[in-house]
Amino acid sequence: MPICNLRRTNTILYCRSWETTVRFYRDVLRLSINHQTEWLVEFHLADESYLSIANAANTSIQSADGEGITLSWQVDDLAETHRRLNELGVKTSEIKPIWGARAFYFSDPEGHRIELWS
Repeated sequence: MPICNLRRTNTILYCRSWETTVRFYRDVLRLSINHQTEWLVEFHLADESYLSIANAANTSIQSADGEGITLSWQVDDLAETHRRLNELGVKTSEIKPIWGARAFYFSDPEGHRIELWS
């Protein structure tokens, strides 16, 4: 049994290329903004799951430069999402089998790896 019930999740990425990274999630991935300040933008992912992009210049935590971070998101139509990202000029890997699923990878402007799978 977990130590507590989680009701809402929010992953925070601290970024040096903050404006470019915010534009990527907002304009390329077209995630909706749930909340924003001068140095943080929170995007709604699904149900009670969120992703925040924080400007590392305004925080005590520095950017990890994408090292050791993978955002893994399950999608409904992997092939269509792959096609659309490539049409937008996002450099993606090929779709490949992994752990009984199919997945591909790409990176945001800060270098965080994103895995999409179905």
